[in-house]
Amino acid sequence: MSETPVSAGIERVRQALLRAGATSQVLELPASTRSAAEAAHALGCHVSQIAKSIVFRGRSSGEAILVIASGASRVDEARVSALVGEPITKADASFVREHTGFAIGGVPPVGHVNSIRTLLDEDLWQYACLWAAAGTPHAVFRTTAEELLRATQGSRAAVAATTAPPPPRGV
Repeated sequence: MSETPVSAGIERVRQALLRAGATSQVLELPASTRSAAEAAHALGCHVSQIAKSIVFRGRSSGEAILVIASGASRVDEARVSALVGEPITKADASFVREHTGFAIGGVPPVGHVNSIRTLLDEDLWQYACLWAAAGTPHAVFRTTAEELLRATQGSRAAVAATTAPPPPRGV
């Protein structure tokens, strides 16, 4: 029996996790994990446990800014703008691919083709277990907020518009 070849994107994520000393394993699922809701459904977890990656673009600098937030939270763009020192706009698909090497719907927090300034929302620290995209709309890895902080070399910041609800008991 032959193994399915691993995509180059998933391999970049695996290598980035290894370099960061993370113990996470990438899982490829038959169900889509393109959105936080789809990922939560596929994994059987609460949507708040999905660490979604959203790429913004600095309006003046053109800098790529990655925000990692709970799947149940909405990112407050004014807060992010204040933190990065310039107005931001949500990046389009070509900008995301150019700066991360990944398509929207599978953008992981690590393994990008370019170094990206990263902000991790404070809400993530309330969860013992998080799941993040691993490079395709069918790949994820289990992690923690501390592990993401180390792996991304990002900054912890309050960027959510509202605090995400905690997951149900036992999750």
